[in-house]
Amino acid sequence: MTVTLPPDYRPSEDEPFMNEYQREYFRLKLLRWRTELLRDSDETLLHLQEGGLQEPDIADRAQAETDRSLELRTRDRARKLISKIDAALLRIEDSSYGYCEETGEPIGVRRLEARPIATMSIEAQERHERQERTHRDE
Repeated sequence: MTVTLPPDYRPSEDEPFMNEYQREYFRLKLLRWRTELLRDSDETLLHLQEGGLQEPDIADRAQAETDRSLELRTRDRARKLISKIDAALLRIEDSSYGYCEETGEPIGVRRLEARPIATMSIEAQERHERQERTHRDE
């Protein structure tokens, strides 16, 4: 069953959580984000293929190497984000999207708007980060 969203649709806290409109809204938002990341990744790949370290000046070569390193880090970050987006799209399909993987409670529309790949409620995320800091400090 395909849902057609009204052009001005925005999810709200006043409607049933993760109803068919919200699921479709976030599915489209994730797909657009994924497409944008893939397009940027293709551009990065072109830059990396073009960029030669044939710069005669040592400072120019150093700058080119720094730029290349930054592009590679950016590309790696995009790859990880795409993986998280794909996982979120699978959660939409199995109807677990929007619910905290730790507590099962709704994550909330505002948090999903800000971070559509979120898998935990703010409270669970903060608890998780506190535990990570505690373990790091040991």
